[in-house]
Amino acid sequence: MKPHVTRSLLLAAAMLATTAMAPMAHASKDKPVIGFSIDDLRVERWSRDRDYFVAAAEKLGAKVYVQSADANEERQVAQIENLISRGVDVLVIVPFNSKVLTNVIAEAHRNGIKVLSYDRLILGADVDAYISFDNEKVGELQAQGVLNAAPKGNYFLLGGAPTDNNAKMLREGQMKVLQPVIDKGDVKIVGQQWTPEWDASKALRIVEDALTANNNNIQGIVASNDGIAGGAIQALTAQKLAGKVPVSGQDADLAGVKRVIAGTQAMTVYKPIKLLATQAAELSVDLVKAVPPKYTGKLNNGKKDVDTVLLKPTMLTRQNVDSVIQDGFYTHAQLYGK
Repeated sequence: MKPHVTRSLLLAAAMLATTAMAPMAHASKDKPVIGFSIDDLRVERWSRDRDYFVAAAEKLGAKVYVQSADANEERQVAQIENLISRGVDVLVIVPFNSKVLTNVIAEAHRNGIKVLSYDRLILGADVDAYISFDNEKVGELQAQGVLNAAPKGNYFLLGGAPTDNNAKMLREGQMKVLQPVIDKGDVKIVGQQWTPEWDASKALRIVEDALTANNNNIQGIVASNDGIAGGAIQALTAQKLAGKVPVSGQDADLAGVKRVIAGTQAMTVYKPIKLLATQAAELSVDLVKAVPPKYTGKLNNGKKDVDTVLLKPTMLTRQNVDSVIQDGFYTHAQLYGK
């Protein structure tokens, strides 16, 4: 199939996905219209973000149209173009590929639309603002969590998607903690690999190969989120090593938190998504109303120093796992029920 035909089909699919939306001119500033373009709603994490964001935005009088790219960069570009054509006031984007949105963001600005990069920093583009957790700090917590459980030995670094800038930031944080113990000789990195699409089944195969290559002589796996941690732990289980080799994670997915409770996953990083989504909704409305938001700093995305809000993540282990119940993130029955 010719590339331009593929693009046309994806744009048509994006148009069909939003046929329920009536065409609109720009809304009044009292009732902003937000287009929320999400990498992949098939992932548990993002469905939570969507629900919290929509609830917070509607409380502020905004209308939200949500699109899922299902981990396809061409589909995401087509969907964003569709949202632009429908006259949204602000685009909130969780990018699948952080490097391919420059042109479509320029198109948004030509149409007077603000752009907020959500959780993942869009690179090389003139985005108006960025909100996320401190991803370098998340990486530090992941490495520290594995080190706490296995202070010495051979480590494997299981990274996230190579298309996701967050994966690189996580690795930078991990190495801040690991480099001193590597230099000291306590830890040796025996392998490292990125996991395309953050796919757990690909992580499973990567860790199977790593275990084979090292004759199972691996004492720690620094995995960059709970999904790929699950794949790693599946590989360890097959070798009767689950619970013996500490594995890190991130996002406090239900399955990940249950593994922390069971002892097969050393830790996850809890990021209060409701706080992120709520503040992102407020920031989106502020951008439309030209209300100066309260930023915590700036981050360079290769194009500019982007106004940024960074929130604080928390290490979650067996010792403090019930804090997610107290926070209303999960119920006791969800974590401990049959």
